[in-house]
Amino acid sequence: MSRIRINHRILAYKVGEVEFSGDPGINLSDTVFEFLSEDNERLSSISSSYCEEEEEQQQEQENENDNINGNAKDDDKNSWETQLQLLQATISRTSCLESRIRKTVKEALNEAQHATNVCACRTPEQQGCRKCLMEHVCRRLQNSGFNSAICRSKWRSSPDIPSGEHTFLDVIDTSNPKKGEVRVIIELNFRAEFELARANPEYDKLVKALPEIFIGKIERLLALLKILCTAAKRCMKARKQHMGPWRKHRYMQAKWLKTCGRFAAAQPLCPEYGYTVVRTARPRVSLLTVGLKESFADIYRPAAVEAV
Repeated sequence: MSRIRINHRILAYKVGEVEFSGDPGINLSDTVFEFLSEDNERLSSISSSYCEEEEEQQQEQENENDNINGNAKDDDKNSWETQLQLLQATISRTSCLESRIRKTVKEALNEAQHATNVCACRTPEQQGCRKCLMEHVCRRLQNSGFNSAICRSKWRSSPDIPSGEHTFLDVIDTSNPKKGEVRVIIELNFRAEFELARANPEYDKLVKALPEIFIGKIERLLALLKILCTAAKRCMKARKQHMGPWRKHRYMQAKWLKTCGRFAAAQPLCPEYGYTVVRTARPRVSLLTVGLKESFADIYRPAAVEAV
């Protein structure tokens, strides 16, 4: 098909004539681009308003998260403070029997601290090793009229906790027939049993509130174990660390409740030698001269009688 140029103003048609006005023709490209620009402006205004709404929602969500985190931190802090108050209230409760035992134990420890020789072991220490120190405190309690003994607990391994053993002191009081037998636990190194290497400040505050020497009944000990073991589990969870089985509640209970033996001190306290017991050296006898002393005694006995 050939392209026909239309450069005249009158166009012949079959029916009649059509006259074009002299106005300039409509530019189609300008119309299209103007329409597209209007759409772009409309879309940009919609998108800007949507972004503003999204930013406002995001800001509100962040504020809500900050409020939630702040409330969670406040609740966590209040919870630790509550545990500390409960711990201090449990420690402050004491009885007349516990007060008398505590007084005697402090006197024994002061004597051991100012003594020159407390250990009777082969490698003596100035303030005494744990074994000799417990024996000294046990003898001091016995000398004061208490039924004291050295307890050794031992337990087998289970799926939850490993096996172990622990040594501590106790006093059994039967002076009050209405109450029956009352048992008081004495732990000379109580605070160190709950220390953690990488604990948070809140747990360290709880441990520092513990006494170095615990003297109390089993009910009070169980209450303290529940508070401290729960706090240790919570501390490990906050630190995202694994909690060892020797830190679990059942393991800590086994230390003072799984008692297999109760042993008294080796010798009573001797007042003439002070608070320590002087152990005489054992005579050394050779196996080659076991029966010679008896035979010589029989030989020289008549002579001794004649001399008399």
